[in-house]
Amino acid sequence: MWGAPFSAETKKMLLLGSGELGKEVVIEAQRLGVETIAVDRYDHAPAMQVAHRSYCIDMLNAEALKDLIRKEQPDFIIPEIEAIATEALLELEQEGFRVVPTARATRLTMDREGIRRLAAEELGLPTAAYRFADSLEELEKAVQELGTPCVVKPLMSSSGKGQTVCRAPEEASASWNAALEGARAIATRVIVEAFVEFESEITLLTVRSSSGTVFCPPIGHIQKDGDYVESWQPHFMNEEQLIQAQQIAKRITDELGGYGLFGVELFLTREGVIFSEVSPRPHDTGMVTMVTQDLSEFALHVRAVLGFPVTGVELLTPGASATLKADEITASYMIQGVPEALALPRTQVRIFGKPETKVGRRMAVALSAASSVEEARQTATQAANLLKVEVNHVK
Repeated sequence: MWGAPFSAETKKMLLLGSGELGKEVVIEAQRLGVETIAVDRYDHAPAMQVAHRSYCIDMLNAEALKDLIRKEQPDFIIPEIEAIATEALLELEQEGFRVVPTARATRLTMDREGIRRLAAEELGLPTAAYRFADSLEELEKAVQELGTPCVVKPLMSSSGKGQTVCRAPEEASASWNAALEGARAIATRVIVEAFVEFESEITLLTVRSSSGTVFCPPIGHIQKDGDYVESWQPHFMNEEQLIQAQQIAKRITDELGGYGLFGVELFLTREGVIFSEVSPRPHDTGMVTMVTQDLSEFALHVRAVLGFPVTGVELLTPGASATLKADEITASYMIQGVPEALALPRTQVRIFGKPETKVGRRMAVALSAASSVEEARQTATQAANLLKVEVNHVK
């Protein structure tokens, strides 16, 4: 084991990205005595509010990133967002730093082109048909080839930013502009995917640890504009679907390597299970595990990263999550309706404490447990609807 934080014997965990998911990772790491450092591009990010210390830097600046990590000498570097100079992480890993799960996995999964080519072209996993485009003219050609509707995404973005459904050829220009505006880095390349007629979409949380690979019960979710608004666990799957989903998840995570929790997104279709994306870290839809499992996705991630065994995951109860999002920009706001939401049975609320709102920004989540998924979904949605971002309009 290791000593107390700030001692010579401590273990240090440095997060690159300090949002609401990183906040829970920091809390779980501190429960095991780890010294935590939160880094983000803006001050007072959620994880910064609970970490032992924090830094505000441009994480796309490779030299600034390397200087900070060499200064702190962390035992674990955990990338939590996409906008990171991944080439710097590759260099740091060669110097002996440990990037979670690996620098290669981070680089591939933060680039939709890299992970899609790996999954479809190298591993032969079932995916939607796709094209890449570097200009509006190339996008228009891709739309023509794949047909409409199709989905247009930036190669690097988070929470659905820049993602649109192009429903007619004349909408290509609007999709191109939206993708460029929503990208997390300066880029003019997009991925165009054929629209998948799916029955449902799930997240299969997959944990690679010193004791092997285990899977959490599947999580169903609903997205709006590419960002999740509701999730529930367990999502019903027949035995054949579950086996196929686990096989796909294990193949992609084995190829990426390293220890930690991966969020594998999959489509369930009449023709079978189709791979969509993978994140090498806790997933936003997995916040529901804070009320459903004996160990949340954050606890599982930290255990695996630290090298501890993860031998299984127990589902304690069905549950659901529903999000609260802001609809305008302000640095002066309050979350209303918390007492009313907490009055609902078996319901919790997590307020993220972000320093400012943005249109569509996730500000809180309601979590509900119940005897059935249906009941949990109804209660979580009711709780989220009771919550409101109240803007302080100072004149």
